[in-house]
Amino acid sequence: MVDQSRDLISQIQKSFSRLSKGQKLIAEFIINNYDKAAFMTASKLGQTVGVSESTVVRFANTLGFEGYPQLQRGLQEIIKTKLTTVQRVEMGTQYTNEGDIIRKVLRADMENIHSTLDSIDYDIFQKVVNQIFLAEKIYIVGLRSSTALAEYFGFYLNMILDNVRIVGYGVSDIFEQTLRVKENDLVIGISFPRYSNRTIEALRYMKEQNINIIGITDTVLSPLNEICDYTLTAKSNMASFVDSLVAPLSLINAIIVAVGMREKDEITEYFNKLEAIWERYHIYNNKE
Repeated sequence: MVDQSRDLISQIQKSFSRLSKGQKLIAEFIINNYDKAAFMTASKLGQTVGVSESTVVRFANTLGFEGYPQLQRGLQEIIKTKLTTVQRVEMGTQYTNEGDIIRKVLRADMENIHSTLDSIDYDIFQKVVNQIFLAEKIYIVGLRSSTALAEYFGFYLNMILDNVRIVGYGVSDIFEQTLRVKENDLVIGISFPRYSNRTIEALRYMKEQNINIIGITDTVLSPLNEICDYTLTAKSNMASFVDSLVAPLSLINAIIVAVGMREKDEITEYFNKLEAIWERYHIYNNKE
């Protein structure tokens, strides 16, 4: 199978001379319209360029893929980092009406969760939970759209462990916020396409300090994977210009619950105190 960490477009260009006439039509279309081809079925791609569906399948085989779905996934992985926001908006033309939008977006999110569940490494998940308990202090780094995930993760994790710090944009720079990180600490980096360069730079700096790093990202091809000691992946295939963070959030929920169950007695006492405070100061609306 083709090494998908390489640029698939370049691979297609290099293979162009040995393709059949029909396959060259497919290749030309993909090279010029890879953002559209990545979301076309084999049948639709064949109709668009004027060849049969079987020709599209043979084209994928010629490139070294087992079938068209594998080629399609390779294209989707590439466009995650190449597509600009404007190009993502243009992809929205596939939606015909608002009813179509909600069906496709929700189905895409459901598929992301199913794919995440099918591919999760339970051994790595267990090791991640162990590392969280072994850490003297935990730093969570998540920028751009991943800021929401980092804030959510840090909010609940800090309720359980009380040693969590969220690193993000603020008065001080990211490197200043992590200046006191020690070898017994743990850094959790969160980044999804389009990957934040600042997050990658921060994690690389932590790696140089011999800090244990956990990555939460979308695929083993992510630039975070080569930096982190342990990586958990959650699918975030996009339906449009909006990043799909449903599966990543679900994965983070699972980590929080796993950590909480180990500290069940302690957090029960803690939350009993919190409930009394919340009720006294009317933090929540309790009117029925």
